[in-house]
Amino acid sequence: MIRSSLARLFWLVSRWTLRTEPAPTRPTVLVGAPHTSNWDFVLMLAIAWRLRIRIRWLGKSTLFAGWRGPIMRRLGGIPVDRQDAGRVVDEVVARVRAGERFGLVVTPDGTRGAHDHWKSGFYRIAVAAEMPLTLGYVDRTTMTAGLGPTFSPTGDTKQDMDRIRAFYADKSGLRPERRVEPRLRDEATPASDAGSADAHRGGTTA
Repeated sequence: MIRSSLARLFWLVSRWTLRTEPAPTRPTVLVGAPHTSNWDFVLMLAIAWRLRIRIRWLGKSTLFAGWRGPIMRRLGGIPVDRQDAGRVVDEVVARVRAGERFGLVVTPDGTRGAHDHWKSGFYRIAVAAEMPLTLGYVDRTTMTAGLGPTFSPTGDTKQDMDRIRAFYADKSGLRPERRVEPRLRDEATPASDAGSADAHRGGTTA
């Protein structure tokens, strides 16, 4: 209740406008894109709290060190060990099978380093856990943020990524110069293999 009230106040006083489709009613992988600024975290919380979505999100294990750990976990954080990124999939699947309802926020484009593609972990998690994808967005051009469509992945990576690209085509992110086109390294690779390849290269599957 307190979180919902805080979020309502945020949207009242903020220059940003919440423009959203209905919140999903089952566990979902909530894609956060374009992820171009640390301020996206604030908008993510404002969206989730306003729509009363219980969220989980993936973060580098270093974010949970020391005094920040309890706070990050309280806000829904799940630490990701880059050396054991595959564990995340198992943990998410276990939570879903245990009946937990949540939106797992994943930012597949990241914010640092030179790259021109999305990591495939968000898609692999959705397929493995049989969770739909919900497309969350931030668009500075229109000063809007919120949730787009929710759909179940077909297993045809190229087809699903075409649908994702179409949605994000006019979404700029908070810092448009950092926007990464929604494209996986190899969209011809089966979903079960693509995420494993990303993890093997040393990055998180998210």
